[in-house]
Amino acid sequence: MTERPLIVTKDLKKIYAMGPHKLEALAGVNLSFDKGEFAGLVGPSGSGKTTLLNIIGSLDTPTEGSAVVMGQRIETLTHKEAARLRNRHIGFIFQTFNLLPVYSVYENVEFALLLLGDPPAVRRRKVMAALDWVHLADRAKSKPAQLSGGQSQRVAIARAIVKEPDIVLADEPTANLDAENSHNILQTMERLNRELGTTFIFATHDPKVMQYLRRKITLVDGRVTADEAMDGRVAAAASSATGGTP
Repeated sequence: MTERPLIVTKDLKKIYAMGPHKLEALAGVNLSFDKGEFAGLVGPSGSGKTTLLNIIGSLDTPTEGSAVVMGQRIETLTHKEAARLRNRHIGFIFQTFNLLPVYSVYENVEFALLLLGDPPAVRRRKVMAALDWVHLADRAKSKPAQLSGGQSQRVAIARAIVKEPDIVLADEPTANLDAENSHNILQTMERLNRELGTTFIFATHDPKVMQYLRRKITLVDGRVTADEAMDGRVAAAASSATGGTP
């Protein structure tokens, strides 16, 4: 039996009121994503990429149409139900890292598990495993100010994947990184996708990210104008060359 898609949007619209005017950020988007995809939403600024990610992540709701994520209709969820969906099934990676400066690397990653109510011993095992994944176990006691940009983004990845979510949504995750750190980050995410089966969806206009995608969805003025399968050759070659260790 074929598994149902993790995410389905149907005739999805999002309209924002701008004084007497209306801005149509999404204009009838129909998409589906299966488990284990490594997909990107691409297009110019204002094309609707972030809006679509926010609705998929239950941070926003559609004006019209529907978005079904993990079998739950986003537009019908209460605030508490939406928070439960995010906490249990969705990880977020933002371009600005959003680390809490007064807490250590360990505490920043642990925060996602505190929301789930995991006991201390379970939290420690999961946090250290996530930091191991991104090769930062030796920086567990460091504060964000002591990290480079690339290290900070790897902490953000660890925080997103520590609960082993079904879906990771990444909004311009390489925007503040140089080329070397960008490739290291992308190799880490490709490895997590391949080994854990996590579905990754990026919003990006970075050509480096596009080289790793196995599916590229182009948005223009809130509409899907192209949906292409990609070969992800850069990711496969990089993973092979490094033995899967960025």
